[in-house]
Amino acid sequence: MKSREELARSPRWVIKIGSSLVTADGRGLDGTNLDAWVTQLAALRGAGRELVLVSSGAVAEGMVRLGWHERPRALYELQAAAAVGQMGMVQAYEVRFQRFGMCTAQVLLTHDDLVDRKRYLNARSTLRTLLRLGAIPVVNENDTVADEEIRFGDNDTLAALVANLVEAQLLVILTDQDGLFDRDPRIHPDARLIPEGRAGDPALETLAGTGSGHLGRGGMRTKIQAAARAARSGCATLIAHGRAPGVLKRIADGEALGTLLLPGHEPLAARKQWLAGQLQVRGRLTLDDGAVRVLRESGRSLLPVGVTRVEGEFARGELVACIDAHGTPVARGLANYDAAEARRIAGQPSHRIEALLGYVDEPELIHRDNLVVL
Repeated sequence: MKSREELARSPRWVIKIGSSLVTADGRGLDGTNLDAWVTQLAALRGAGRELVLVSSGAVAEGMVRLGWHERPRALYELQAAAAVGQMGMVQAYEVRFQRFGMCTAQVLLTHDDLVDRKRYLNARSTLRTLLRLGAIPVVNENDTVADEEIRFGDNDTLAALVANLVEAQLLVILTDQDGLFDRDPRIHPDARLIPEGRAGDPALETLAGTGSGHLGRGGMRTKIQAAARAARSGCATLIAHGRAPGVLKRIADGEALGTLLLPGHEPLAARKQWLAGQLQVRGRLTLDDGAVRVLRESGRSLLPVGVTRVEGEFARGELVACIDAHGTPVARGLANYDAAEARRIAGQPSHRIEALLGYVDEPELIHRDNLVVL
């Protein structure tokens, strides 16, 4: 595993800044902190690092501009706030980076942009081209059109998927806490900071709790989950306090700030990362112990004979989750048969598919090239 000093020298970073930081906890855009972050980002870019900025704050800034004091619940009001707030947020970054002679680019994404393989590759090509050209992409969820079906849910998740997309080595999540603690520091003054851990460790998610701020959708748990997603491409995640003086410079100098979560396994191949990164599944397949063992130990395809139950309604080619008898996620992949067909062939050997369906397309329910073990 890489040390903090090695990660600090990584050539490609994704930096995520949360709503409570960008908007001064609801009092409009925090110009002072924006100046500080952009100054540090410009220094990092000048030192040769490629940077992608994932910034929350559009909805929160829109709320301030519209005179709203509570985050609206209605989808159309959230979308309106995002549309108003995007203008101020993008302008704020553009003006500040221009002072350093740097070009920025606005990139708005929805989950659908990363579900469709062609759009996913297009987004990846665009971001990589921007980095090659020396621009700093400012990425946000496209809240003006996103509904619950195509929403990432929070910008921590978006930042992790962007880290996968551009194959960043380090994801820095700036928040309003010093990092992950063994207990909630707001309740327990003796809580201790966890300086380092392994991304994907279930014990860390238990420590993180479920709380979130009134401006954003995320909390510490979403950051732990984001670190696990980022680790799929070999990316480490550092969670640190965004208002700590010179925070980005100090991270670049290798200082032991915040909580560093290191990937605990080798990076997945690009297509497997795409499969693992999808947030929505259309159905679930319950597997017997033999099928679970084959997937985990041998990396082979999923055959119908190993499936004991089929849930949901999905079409051929849609994403399904594979779970064991206890409901624990095992894998996910693209189904070769739709839900009705899968129910008819579940538990049956592959040579019986034609007799049961009247045709045989593939002997596997999910081919190993379209399957990723979690």
